[in-house]
Amino acid sequence: MPSESLRFETLEALKNSPKGKLNYSPDWLEKGEDILAGCVEVSSLSPLSGQILKRLSPRPLLKTRSLSSCVRDTSPEVSEGLSAGASVPISPRQISSPPPVSLHAEDDEQVTSLLFKELVQPKTTLMSFQTRKTAVELSLRLEQQERLVATVSSCESEQLKRFEELMELKQRQEYQSMRDMMEKETQESLGRQEKLREEHRHRMKILNLRLREAEQQRLREAELERQRQVEGRERHRAINAIQEEVLQLNQLLQPRPSTQTDPALDHTPYITRGNQLCSQVSDVVPASADGQFPSVEDLTVAERALQEMRSLVRNLQGEEAQAAERKRKEQDEEEEKKKRHEELKAQQEEQKKTAARSAKEKAKKEGLQTGADESTLKWYSALQDAANQCAQACDELSRAKDTQTKKLKMELQKAATTPVSQIANISGAPLKEAFEKIDKLLSSRPVTSAGKTVSASQHPQGLEFVSYKLAEKFVKQGEEEVASNHSAAFPIAAVASGIWELHPKIGELILAHLHKKCPYAVPHYPPMERGTSVEDYQKILGYRVDDSKVEGQDSFLKRMSGMIRLYAAIIQMRWPYTGKQGPHPHGLNHGWRWLAQILNMEPLADITATILFDFLEVCGNALMKLYRGQFWKLILLIYEEYFPRIEAVTSTGQMGSVTRLKQFLETSLRTKQIPVPKCELGSAFFKS
Repeated sequence: MPSESLRFETLEALKNSPKGKLNYSPDWLEKGEDILAGCVEVSSLSPLSGQILKRLSPRPLLKTRSLSSCVRDTSPEVSEGLSAGASVPISPRQISSPPPVSLHAEDDEQVTSLLFKELVQPKTTLMSFQTRKTAVELSLRLEQQERLVATVSSCESEQLKRFEELMELKQRQEYQSMRDMMEKETQESLGRQEKLREEHRHRMKILNLRLREAEQQRLREAELERQRQVEGRERHRAINAIQEEVLQLNQLLQPRPSTQTDPALDHTPYITRGNQLCSQVSDVVPASADGQFPSVEDLTVAERALQEMRSLVRNLQGEEAQAAERKRKEQDEEEEKKKRHEELKAQQEEQKKTAARSAKEKAKKEGLQTGADESTLKWYSALQDAANQCAQACDELSRAKDTQTKKLKMELQKAATTPVSQIANISGAPLKEAFEKIDKLLSSRPVTSAGKTVSASQHPQGLEFVSYKLAEKFVKQGEEEVASNHSAAFPIAAVASGIWELHPKIGELILAHLHKKCPYAVPHYPPMERGTSVEDYQKILGYRVDDSKVEGQDSFLKRMSGMIRLYAAIIQMRWPYTGKQGPHPHGLNHGWRWLAQILNMEPLADITATILFDFLEVCGNALMKLYRGQFWKLILLIYEEYFPRIEAVTSTGQMGSVTRLKQFLETSLRTKQIPVPKCELGSAFFKS
């Protein structure tokens, strides 16, 4: 606008004038001094004032005039004073720049009217006009400044309140978040503590259980230790008593003055053996100072030594008694003995010749043999040779003297014989267990016997030794167990048959031992050869001879009966658990052969009737089912032709076995049926 540009030119001209360069002080009014007191020049109106008043319109000028234009007209001193007086501390965030202060309409009109009056008064100087104008504007400016300060102060206080409220809010929020976080951490800490307490209780429970178990284990061990010590002390006292008795008995073995003059009685073997037994007992007595106790094996060894010592004393006393008797009747007895021996020998020779002649005559007349045929004798000899070879093969192990080998021999023997001893007519499970133990042992696999593990492979001769002892034990069970309990024949036969099928060598050894102890199982009646004593011949026939005493006939027949019954059970029994489907290794055909050969041989008094009855009672039903009509022909032959021969050779006191055989034959021919043996094992037995 043109007026605006002229306004600034006018102000610039006033500023550069001599009056515009006057110095002003803000304290002039307070001190009462005149503003123009220092000016010496007389004020006069400018010649351009008329033009200015024409060009300036009073209302637009006053409406658009701002506080800044008034400041430019003031001197630097006044501007500085206003600035200094109006300064207040205002925050930069709250007020970015002071708002422009404008004059109100009433104020503008007052200033214009005053200025106009001054201009139209010719007497008023320019200086007084300027002074009054400046004072008016200054007072207005001060009022505006005060209002501004009050406004700014009010805004500032409100903003300060809001700021404080904001800070309090933030503080409360931070406090609340801090409290929430602390509560959360507290809850987590409590949770962790509870978990730790729970883990602690669980561990304490486990520890308490372990402590109780450890305490119980300690009490059990203490009780076992106490019991072991009590038993050990008992064994120690027992061994001490045994040792005392052995030493006392050893004194009895020493020669007495009454027997020292007898050259026939030699105490040296007894004394030597007695000293050995004393040393043996002393070896098993542990040192008491070391707190050791003898074991059960030591006590057993000591008891065996005591029994043997007692036997030595009894034998020595018996020999001493016999020596005393011989000393009284020495001459007469020796002569009588020689005479009796010569007479007995001559009588035996005569009996042998007579028996041989009569047998030959009978055989020629009646066609019966006095002994087994040649093929049977060859078979018998081959089995005995095989058994002797087996015995020789394990001779080194049997006669071992070192402690370790002897211990191994005993363990192998126990492992072989114990399962056979445990065979009983109870159920199939124990029978199967015994069979598996024997099979493992013969297969050189380790087995457990009496708490110890042993194997036949531990010694080069172990398998031969085990086979020999096992076969011997089977026959011994027939000789003793079956003889007293006929029902034991079938379970023993079942195991023996199964072992025979898996290990054929055992079967040959069983037959060899059976033929040696019971030659009637061949059948074979061994003749008395030249140079054989009566005792030796009786042993060959199967009798037991102890100290020149031959066992009684009843005991002999009982043992023969047990072995024949075992043989009759073996030839018809099969082991049911085997997977083989082949023929029996020694089946019923051998039973038919045995029966036929018995009938081709002359009967023996009391023996033939006994073994025929036992064989037919055990095996007759099986032979009847297999051979049927041929079997009944054979039974009829026995009853009509062979039984009269048995009666002819049997004396009156030996008719018990003959009567039993006769009743059996008559019942069988009448009913045409051989009953099943009472002790035979059925299929239900092996399933139990």
